[in-house]
Amino acid sequence: MTEILRILEQMYPNPKTALNHDSPFQLLVATILSAQCTDERVNMITPQLFAAYPDAYALADATPDQVAELIKTAGLWQAKSKNLVAAAKILVEKHGGEVPSTREELEQLPGVGRKTANVVLANAFNIPAIAVDTHVFRVANRLGLAQGTTPLAVEKQLMEVIPQEKWRDAHHWLIYHGRQICHARKPNCEECPLKDHCQYYQELRTDSQKDD
Repeated sequence: MTEILRILEQMYPNPKTALNHDSPFQLLVATILSAQCTDERVNMITPQLFAAYPDAYALADATPDQVAELIKTAGLWQAKSKNLVAAAKILVEKHGGEVPSTREELEQLPGVGRKTANVVLANAFNIPAIAVDTHVFRVANRLGLAQGTTPLAVEKQLMEVIPQEKWRDAHHWLIYHGRQICHARKPNCEECPLKDHCQYYQELRTDSQKDD
C-alpha cells in the first residue's frame, strides 16, 4: 500500500485539478458542468460563461435559457443550466454570494452530490477529501486499494488506507493514472510502474499461466 502511494507520488508530482478556475465559485460551476462531460470540454465552455457571469450574483440574475446558450456543448446541458442558476440563487440568499466550505452545505446546492462537494472541498479550500469519479473507482479497485461496488464504498475504504494528508493528492494521482495508463478498456499494464503491486495485473498473470 505504502509502495503504491510512493510510486504514484513519483509519477505524478504537484497534482491539481484539470478544471480551469480562479475562485471557489468558478470551480463549483466547472465541476457541476463536468458531470458526463470531459474536463477539456468544460475548459472550452467556461471562459465565455465566466465572462458573462463572473460571480454568484451575476449568475443568480440569469435565466436558465441564457445559461443554456453558453453550455450547450456540455452533456445534460438543460438540467445543468437550471441547476447552476438555482445554485447561484442559494449562494446569494444563504451564503452572501460565497461558496460554503462544508460538505453538508455544498450538497444542498442543486447539481451538487458528494463527488462534486469533495472536489470543491479539496481543491478550493484544501480540506482533505477524496472524490471518487470513474477513474478513481476503476484504478482503486484494480490496484487493490479498495474493493467496493459503489463510489461511496470506495471512498470510505480509500480514506481508511490512505493517510489523510494525502487524500487530496491521491485523488488526483488515481485520476492521472486512469487517464494515462490504467484505461478502462485496454489498460497498458506492461508499461505500468505499479504492475508488481497491482492486484488486477497479478490476477491476469495467474489466468495467463493457467491457460499455458
